[in-house]
Order: sequence, then C-alpha cells, then structure tokens
Amino acid sequence: MENKDQYRQDSQSKYECLLFDLDDTLYPLASGLSAQVTRNIQEYMLQKLGIEESKVPELCISLYKDYGTTMAGLKAIGYDFDYDDFHSFVHGRLPYNLLKPDPVLRSLLLSLPIRKVVFTNGDKAHGARALSRLGLEDCFQEVMSFETLNPTTNENIPVNTNPSTRILDADEYLKQPNTDLVLPKTPVVCKPFEDAFQKVFEISKMNPQRTLFFDDSIRNLQTGKRLGLTTVLVGSSHRISGVDYALESIHNIKEALPELWEAEEKSTSVRYSRKIAIETYVQA
Repeated sequence: MENKDQYRQDSQSKYECLLFDLDDTLYPLASGLSAQVTRNIQEYMLQKLGIEESKVPELCISLYKDYGTTMAGLKAIGYDFDYDDFHSFVHGRLPYNLLKPDPVLRSLLLSLPIRKVVFTNGDKAHGARALSRLGLEDCFQEVMSFETLNPTTNENIPVNTNPSTRILDADEYLKQPNTDLVLPKTPVVCKPFEDAFQKVFEISKMNPQRTLFFDDSIRNLQTGKRLGLTTVLVGSSHRISGVDYALESIHNIKEALPELWEAEEKSTSVRYSRKIAIETYVQA
C-alpha cells in the first residue's frame, strides 16, 4: 500500500490546471491591440452614450479602476445599452492583424498535459478571434468569457430597483472621491472581483489550490492569491505582494516554472519503470 501511495504522489503534478488571462498576457502589450480597445471604448462613450468629449478619457479610466471594466462601470452609473452592441463596437472593429501566430507559445502549451483554461473579461467572439490569430485556438480546454459569467447578455438588467435611479453625470461621478456619494453596484460580473473567480471555479470545477494563474493585472492576481491561486505576473520580472512568480514574457514559462515539465518527466519515468518491472515480473 505504501508503494502504491508513493507512486500516486510521485506521478501527480502539483498543479492540475493552468488559468490564463488573454489580453496583454497571451500576447504582449506592445502589439497595440489593447490601445485600440481603449480608443474604441472611448468612441462608444462619445458616439453611442453622448458623454461629453472632454470628460470621456478620465471617466473611462476611473470607471475601469472602480469597476474592473469601463463597461461594468457604465452600467453601474446608469447607462442603458446592449452588451452585444458594446462588444460589437469595441471588439468587432479591432485590427486583429496586429496579432501574429506564436509557434513558440503554442509549442510550450501543447507540451504540458495539464488542463489549460482562458479567463477573460472580453466577449466570446473576441476570445475566439484573438486565439485564432495567435494560432492557439486548440491549446485550451475551455474559454471563460463575458458570456460565461454574464449569461443573460441580451437583457438589460436593472442596476437597482429604486425608482429614483438616474445616470450619474461625468462631473458628479468624477467628484465622488471627495463627496459622500456611495458608488452604485454593477450588474456585470468580471475580474478583478471575487465573485467572478468563484464563478469560474464553480463552472469549470477548478480547485484553486492546485491552479496556476497567469495575468498582467496586479489587481487580478491579488484577488486570485486571496482565493488560493498560485499567481504569475506576465509582462514584468518585478515580483510584488500577491505575486508568486513574475515573467517578462509568457515565453519565459519554462525557465521560471521548470517543475511543470519536470513533474511530467518524472511521471513518465515512474510509469515506464513500473511497466518494465511488471513485464519483468510476468516474464519471470
């Protein structure tokens, strides 16, 4: 019994799942795609929501900081729009040709027989197009997207049931740190908030204690760390609180985390040795 338990322990990797952010993680910030996303969001705020042009950039950033995504913030402060229309405007017009196939990353991912999942605040179509351009569309078992966490995407869920609910104008919202205004909640489930992570764990039956989480956002990583994930910052080699590993590039996975490959090599070696021992015993 002891030998059997030892074999099970030796052959089992420390991690059973690798969880990856998409934007600026599986492809670099230098691609320019994220900058285009920001421009499209600001155009949507201006053209579709009629927000004053001079207020758009600051409001866009502030909502992102408070709510995880600008879209979640816009919903929270009372703007009524269709989620699919927003995603079509923001992601549907992106120049995906900025993303190039990444055979190095593809090889790294395929060499690891560990379940791999993408966790993005973006919509399903954006995830599919970005992964396809990178040549990684078949490297992941699941993609957790906006629709995964917000399944009623075509319904305009009320921000709250108070009949006095109104849109907070840009000036009022931007002044809120210096006032007694309590920020309204958003109906959108997204990173970096714990409910988004908990939903991913539940839907994908993921054990956070045995999951390695890659993201370029410190906020996302710190939330993940609080919930038990082992965290990997991508895009910087500077490790800070809430970060277990820091990679300048996603391509540095193997040199930073060789144990992922060593565990598999050890497992293969143990299985091979066990097979030889059994065959020798049978022949004897």
